[in-house]
Amino acid sequence: MNNKELKVFGKDISDVLWEIVKDVLLVLFVFICVYPFYYVIIYSLSDPQLASRGVYFWPRGFTLQNFKEVLGLGDLGHAFLVSVTRTVLGTLVTVLCTTLLAYQVTKDFWGRKVCYRFIIITMYTGGGLIPWYLVMTAYGFTNSFLAYIVPGAVAAGNMILVKTFIEQLPASLEESAAIEGAGFYTTFFKIIIPLSKPIIATIAVYRMVSQWNSWKDNYFLNSKKSLMTMQLVLRNYLTQAQKLANMMADENNIMAEDLLLQSTVTPESVRMTAVVVTMLPIMLVYPFAQKYFTKGIMMGAVKG
Repeated sequence: MNNKELKVFGKDISDVLWEIVKDVLLVLFVFICVYPFYYVIIYSLSDPQLASRGVYFWPRGFTLQNFKEVLGLGDLGHAFLVSVTRTVLGTLVTVLCTTLLAYQVTKDFWGRKVCYRFIIITMYTGGGLIPWYLVMTAYGFTNSFLAYIVPGAVAAGNMILVKTFIEQLPASLEESAAIEGAGFYTTFFKIIIPLSKPIIATIAVYRMVSQWNSWKDNYFLNSKKSLMTMQLVLRNYLTQAQKLANMMADENNIMAEDLLLQSTVTPESVRMTAVVVTMLPIMLVYPFAQKYFTKGIMMGAVKG
């Protein structure tokens, strides 16, 4: 019998084999992408001593002690509030300024092409760390909360997405608004903004992730403890994980004298827990923005 005549569920056996291979490869690819995150989470939920012997698919000696120790560090609570504040305000300012600039660029005005090209150039060129620091210092952004907000108020890449999205909206909407006497800002806030929710959600997610993960501006510009973000605090903990683990172990040993308990926190458990604490809040945002995110990124990238 010829192989071409072999049928499985009404399909050629070669097609069935290809489907199986494709599905297996897809599952392996998903596993490779997801497992590192999963590993970090189960390690942070495992007993430090048991986890040091190896963790694979399930937590070993399930415990929340690692989180209790890391979250109990003195300055982390205030740093968390600073990170949340900069993320919320920074995202709102970026969305407003980027969307407003993108809408302006869609209009005809003198020097429009030159202005647009200068914005695009910023995506491909940069002065480097030292010129950036000198500029930030000259503008008075050292030891200022504005250092987290103002420099990222406009993002060129996001502006291109918003501009492309707005250009796909029916021009008759703006023409009707103009006939009714609506000005530039009335049209922007009452027509463009409501219709651009998908792309706005997209750039909002981008900016939230960037703001939440940022620590270099804090490291170079702000030396005040009151302005320290959670990312910089956790970075310091990660670089000093051994010292921190020893400190926690000493505290636990003191408590053990009274409670007859002893729990040793390892440097690796501190690192894993710090990573989870950093990435978990921003990961919780994605499910709520996903329905806008996919639509926005597809529609905003149709035209260049």
